[in-house]
Amino acid sequence: MSGTNSERELIAEGPAIILVEPQLGENIGMVARAMANFGLAELRLVSPRDGWPNEKARSAASKADHVIDGAVVFETLEDATRDLNFVYATTARERYGFKPVRSPVYAASTLREKFRAGEKTGILFGRERWGLSNEEVALADEIVTFPVNPAFASLNIAQAVLLMSYDWMKSGMDDIEETRFQPIEQRPSTKDQVFGMFEQIEEALDARGYFHPPEKKPKMIDNLRAVLSRRSFSEQEVSVFRGVIKSLDAFPRQWPRKTAPRQKKADVAEETEGNGGDE
Repeated sequence: MSGTNSERELIAEGPAIILVEPQLGENIGMVARAMANFGLAELRLVSPRDGWPNEKARSAASKADHVIDGAVVFETLEDATRDLNFVYATTARERYGFKPVRSPVYAASTLREKFRAGEKTGILFGRERWGLSNEEVALADEIVTFPVNPAFASLNIAQAVLLMSYDWMKSGMDDIEETRFQPIEQRPSTKDQVFGMFEQIEEALDARGYFHPPEKKPKMIDNLRAVLSRRSFSEQEVSVFRGVIKSLDAFPRQWPRKTAPRQKKADVAEETEGNGGDE
């Protein structure tokens, strides 16, 4: 889904995303993209297998260059978390220890509270093939796990980061039902405009022999109007419908279908140009 806009404010805050021994540069890039989607920017890499920097990661990041450029590499997980106040470890496996296990919603809310209090936080994500070890999970304060199919709980690393990043973004919204943009406001049409559309459509169809046999015409018109009046039209929608019908007049009305002359595309385009706003 395209939506990159360099003219709008770039959100870059929140917990550090820490990848432990990530293998493929492409996966790191997709993680960076997921982070950028939801306002996260601090990426920490613990011993990436293919080294760093990695051009495949940059390519897969799809313009999330601020995340890629700011990524920091550490030799050990201890070094990567040394300056943090609170850390979550992500896992889909049951861990028989003493760590509280949280949902992504709960974890995101906790991280948001700590962020607002000025604390530094992080989220650990394990290797593509087998995740985090018990020793690595032990370095975290709490565990976060996702509500997935128990018989198929495996997520790739970018998916896991995306899910956690999404809940992080939601935790900062005053209303979780709010959207980033709204449809263009349109004025509702008047009945007179709708009646004019009905008449135009019916006249165009009548000229082409649509209402056949003639004795069924009144009922067919009733059915047509019932279909077209199932919802309230805006003025713009009425204009679109009328423009469509007007475009039919680019073709002769009384010619049999099989012998109707074909107009050149340029002629049709010239005749129909701007019809979306005609009434």
